Amino acid sequence: MTPSRALVLGILALTTTLSPCGGEFDVKADHVGSYGITTYQSYGPNGQYTMEFDGDEELYVDLDKKETVWRLPEFGQLLYFDPQGGLQNIATEKHNLDVLTKRSNFTPATNEVPEVTVFPKSPVLLGQPNTLVCFVDKIFPPVVNITWLKNSKSVTETVYETSFLSKRDHSFHKISYLTFIPSDDDVYDCKVEHWGLEEPALKHWEPEVPAPMSELMETVVCALGLSVGIVGIVVGTIFIIQGLRSGGPSRHPGPL
Repeated sequence: MTPSRALVLGILALTTTLSPCGGEFDVKADHVGSYGITTYQSYGPNGQYTMEFDGDEELYVDLDKKETVWRLPEFGQLLYFDPQGGLQNIATEKHNLDVLTKRSNFTPATNEVPEVTVFPKSPVLLGQPNTLVCFVDKIFPPVVNITWLKNSKSVTETVYETSFLSKRDHSFHKISYLTFIPSDDDVYDCKVEHWGLEEPALKHWEPEVPAPMSELMETVVCALGLSVGIVGIVVGTIFIIQGLRSGGPSRHPGPL
């Protein structure tokens, strides 16, 4: 696959006056640049080169390992992408961002408040493996921490997270997946930390298990069912008798 050059969507400058959230959220970024679906953060050797298809991640380039990582391994068996293309775009992004931030007036960008949604990938059946999806939308700037909690304890295994996926309004969304086995004893939370939030957002999820029917309720339901059945038999019998009577010979037959 021959990578096409990403169009310049804009350069976004963030001043150092933006303070990160406290606690575990220690990710910092002085400036952020955007070249279509290529993003670069000037704090440390951070950056991202992602290719998308129909709004979903197709691949990204691992900047440390300098290799292409496909969202679905099957794509890598059919297609090819030279990671050097992504590395070159990131280098260009860094150079242009450094130049433009020196020329700009360092106007602070607005921190958007992300929206968090948690839902299961498939219908939930207790004891059957499933996947929880944490969808974080309207992310800007693209600096966020997403973690999973099971019964208020951090979960790091069986977790997969996409790269930042760009949107037409220049914001981003990101998806985190947690593979789990549903149980009526376990509850889950998706924890999101971002500069647009005054405190970390927790989106709660737990399986909806129908409450067991009490013995009294079972007795009432059975009695109602029996009563409806008896009423149905009586009404049906009445209709049958009326039908037989109306269908009998007339008491005043006409002349022959």
